[in-house]
Amino acid sequence: MTTTLRPESEALRPAVAARPMAIPWATFAQVGVAGLAVLIYIVNLTVSGFANTYYSAAALAASQSWSAWFFGSIDASNFITVDKPPLSTMVMGLSVRLFGLSSWSVLLPEALMGVGTVVILMAIVRRTMGSPAAVIAGLVAALTPAAVLIFRYNNPDALLTLLLTGAAYAFIRALEAGRLRWVTLAALLVGLAFNTKYLQAWLVLPAFGLVWAAAAPGSRGHRIRGLLVAFATVVIASGWWVVVMELIPASARPFVGGSTNGSALDLILGYDGLGRIFGGSGPGGGGTGGGPGGGGFSGNPGILRLFNDQLGGQVAWFLPLAVVGLGVGILARRRAPRTDLRRAAYLMWGLWLAVHVIVFSFMSGIIHSYYVVVMAPAIGALVGGGVTELWSRRGRAPRRPLAGIVLATALIASAVVAWLLLGRTPSFAPGLAIAVVAIAAVTAVIMALPAVVVDRRIQVAAVAVAIAALLAGPVAYAIDTMQTAYGGGDPSAGPQVANAAGFGGPNGGPGAFQGGGQGGVPAGAPGFGGAAGGPNGGPGGEDVSSALTDYLVANRGSARWIVAVTSANQAGSIELATGLPVMAMGGFSGTDPAPTLAQLQADIASGELRFVIVGGGGGPGGGQSEITDWVIANCTPVSSVSANLYDCAGAVT
Repeated sequence: MTTTLRPESEALRPAVAARPMAIPWATFAQVGVAGLAVLIYIVNLTVSGFANTYYSAAALAASQSWSAWFFGSIDASNFITVDKPPLSTMVMGLSVRLFGLSSWSVLLPEALMGVGTVVILMAIVRRTMGSPAAVIAGLVAALTPAAVLIFRYNNPDALLTLLLTGAAYAFIRALEAGRLRWVTLAALLVGLAFNTKYLQAWLVLPAFGLVWAAAAPGSRGHRIRGLLVAFATVVIASGWWVVVMELIPASARPFVGGSTNGSALDLILGYDGLGRIFGGSGPGGGGTGGGPGGGGFSGNPGILRLFNDQLGGQVAWFLPLAVVGLGVGILARRRAPRTDLRRAAYLMWGLWLAVHVIVFSFMSGIIHSYYVVVMAPAIGALVGGGVTELWSRRGRAPRRPLAGIVLATALIASAVVAWLLLGRTPSFAPGLAIAVVAIAAVTAVIMALPAVVVDRRIQVAAVAVAIAALLAGPVAYAIDTMQTAYGGGDPSAGPQVANAAGFGGPNGGPGAFQGGGQGGVPAGAPGFGGAAGGPNGGPGGEDVSSALTDYLVANRGSARWIVAVTSANQAGSIELATGLPVMAMGGFSGTDPAPTLAQLQADIASGELRFVIVGGGGGPGGGQSEITDWVIANCTPVSSVSANLYDCAGAVT
């Protein structure tokens, strides 16, 4: 009997994977990149103290109360939550619960998230584009200035980037074999990312959905089933916490910070959702003690926003090379089978990058410079893939230098961007900009020559030197960032650009914080000096004096909150200094409608609150002005301790 072997059907055929460029030193090089990430994210990690005291206080609260851990409350007594979902503070809270309260225990999880992001990215690129591309991708992503900053800081973007990169890995595995369990895992990780930073997590969904529909193995029905499974998983994984919050009566949970009515859904659709895209939604502009400073912090919307003074130095160094890499990758694989994995990876990263570029360039609401950290994995992957693709094609046609010319042109374009970015801070690393352009020009000439003219070893050295030169600017930014103390809600990596509004420069060294865009830097954390506000960022926070904290602790009695203050940043500093709950009236910006005057009076009458500090909070129009007026008129000033401290015991009968 004769057995006829037939090609397996498309429904069963796995995705066509690109053969990786395996080289002996690949593993060692990738371990070296991971080690570099450990170095830049962990060395001198505590220079910023508690960094963003707003989130550090929430981490402390999460370590003291499991309900505060679940809700994401700023205080352990559950008055108000942070203006983000709780997953990031949950992680920090577990670290503080395990290791005790310290700058290290708050920031170490963020650094490990950065290392994890780099390692996962290299794993993705190695599977799809080869080991050399993985090494380049890891270097570019690890040294992206926004990444160096945010993986040494305690804003939610660190966890957001890790989870989305993990989702990309699961998605690539799903494309390899068409397994729905990997689709489910990718969707689950996106859902967890949603519970880290709400709608920003969903910006990757167009990339995943379109690439799955176009390149996943299997029949059309199988691909549709995959989309339906992913949709259901994303909805459930994203929405469970919001549903729980909406089902719990408002009287039995904290007020949702950043919302207008205490609803998590209101926050998603308003201040943390459509308000970011269209502006004019959510809490008012910045006040004097921590509110957003009106405007978007990162320049006017437009096609060149990512290259402006505020955002350029954070992410734009390799954007030209990434765009070229995307084009080259798609063009090179244009005749590949529909399920070609390398082309699918290029499409995924290209759509990931394109969606973020469009949104960040044209959104009219608040956009902080560190938001762009989530672009780093896509830029790294496209740069790594593009450089290695051009290099390999240059070798296949040694007498036709087109690939070499394209690579040389892309490197020169990135060198020009580096020259422009470094030129904005002429006193920072003087001479580096010219050196980068000069080295790039020389190496570009070598790469543009036909391969038969130049010895291969010289060509390899030229590529390595060119990449090293382009990384010189980000390395300089990384070194500066590692040595600088940052604080507040709008930190920015690297040297201060003179024309950049919305964030301040460093205040001089350890014990001082960089001025924050969101109303300056909060009051100093224990063991660290006071903060200085940056230009257009609002005035800096007050020092937390030991006389004030000692007095509040000694006279707290049985009160639920040690004191009520008019901004969350001030509340965070006092909480970190005392370890006790503080009522952050008005939430982060001081403009949230919590508490009402009647609620405050009820808390005073019941003995749950005795002391109030007024002033220094509220946005335009004085969100807490009614409370402030009542406190001044009815409570007793304790001017011997603080000019703004009032004792309200007995004020309500």
